[in-house]
Amino acid sequence: MHRKPTLDDVAGVAGVSRASVSRVINGQTQVAPEIRDRVREAVERLGYRPDPAARALARGHGDVVELVVIDNQPTNFGTNTYYGRLVAGIVDAIRPTDAQMRVHVVRKSDAPRLLDRIARTASVGAVLVNVTPEQAESFYTVCDRVVVIGRAPAPIPCVHPDDEAGAYAAVRMLQRGGRKRIAAIHGPQYNSSARDRQAGYLEAMRDGGLDPLDGGAGEFSRETGVERTRELLATDPDVDALFAACDLMASGAMQVLAGAGRRVPEDVAVVGFDDSIIATCTTPPMTSVRQPVEEMAAAAARALLAGEVRAGWHTTFPTTLSVRDSS
Repeated sequence: MHRKPTLDDVAGVAGVSRASVSRVINGQTQVAPEIRDRVREAVERLGYRPDPAARALARGHGDVVELVVIDNQPTNFGTNTYYGRLVAGIVDAIRPTDAQMRVHVVRKSDAPRLLDRIARTASVGAVLVNVTPEQAESFYTVCDRVVVIGRAPAPIPCVHPDDEAGAYAAVRMLQRGGRKRIAAIHGPQYNSSARDRQAGYLEAMRDGGLDPLDGGAGEFSRETGVERTRELLATDPDVDALFAACDLMASGAMQVLAGAGRRVPEDVAVVGFDDSIIATCTTPPMTSVRQPVEEMAAAAARALLAGEVRAGWHTTFPTTLSVRDSS
């Protein structure tokens, strides 16, 4: 007796994801005509007939976009504006659909187990944030319906800002303003954006004929900015500019500078990265590199919903410099 064809069988014959097959069978509209035709042809060829109970269940719950954030301090999800912007972008993408978003915030130590479970059960797919290259590769071997926020090893799909160009533009702007002792506080080295921002800083210092001034590294947090700036002032009191890998770091740095009697920007110019709401709330308002977080998250979710994610799929978003009074 022949086995009854499944959704996975239809997906294999049509060359699309299981989620795309589900959307076509359930009559959802956010499917490209070409994909819809391929699924219908595969259904006819295999003689597939949907199970009424399973179909009702699928309609009741809808498709799900999994947002996975890895952060050793889960409370950061509620305080870091970057995460709020990611959520806003995904919500914007799923609003016209029947899809839902499910959010997972997990510590690094618990990430492998969670990622493995989601890779085996994902419907539409997953958007991964703060994953290491090894974690991204492990997920991708199980589930190819994934988009990493940040650069990822080929062929893993990803969206990312042009971090290196953004950092380069910020540091060169400081140099044109006459700054000579430009320090940088870097982000965590497991993070591709942190590495690219550091590379942009180093390239700009080389092109400007200046020696780099390493202010140390740490997590993308205000606490890191506070700690590294205190250390920097103790070891390099002549610093006249500071480039921080994110706005949270830069805001912490500005607090320390104010407490030490160093005027911003007269004594020390400060530039952050993100151009979040934080940048407009500091005193003085902070110059920052804008990365289009909402647009990146929305692009990732829309590609998953449309079944357009393929090996090697990636999009690089430009960054721009928002110049304010801190520089």
